[in-house]
Amino acid sequence: MFVTYVVVTLATVAINTAIVVADLAKARFVLANSAEVGVPRSLLPLLAALKGAGAAGLVLGLLGLDAIGIAAAAGLVAFFAIAVAVHVRARVFYNIAFPGAYLALAVASLTLAINN
Repeated sequence: MFVTYVVVTLATVAINTAIVVADLAKARFVLANSAEVGVPRSLLPLLAALKGAGAAGLVLGLLGLDAIGIAAAAGLVAFFAIAVAVHVRARVFYNIAFPGAYLALAVASLTLAINN
């Protein structure tokens, strides 16, 4: 079970780190998606910081700071649940799989962190 926890959590860290870089670089797909769902460009640095903090917290959890890892995973679950809700509210369904997959990984990381 510990190996699964490490693998899933590292995957969650990796995808969140990648999207943080894309957010901060103002990648074309990030700007298009945020405009489509009604998220102002000015919020991108804050959203990147939240995802980055979640990824960093997951790493700390892997290093033995269990409470921080659990809190970080819970924060990412909340973040991506809101992201999915924003997509639904804006009726942007063609790419909802992305925040949905991030949410699923965050839920898996949280479940495994709690049960580890």
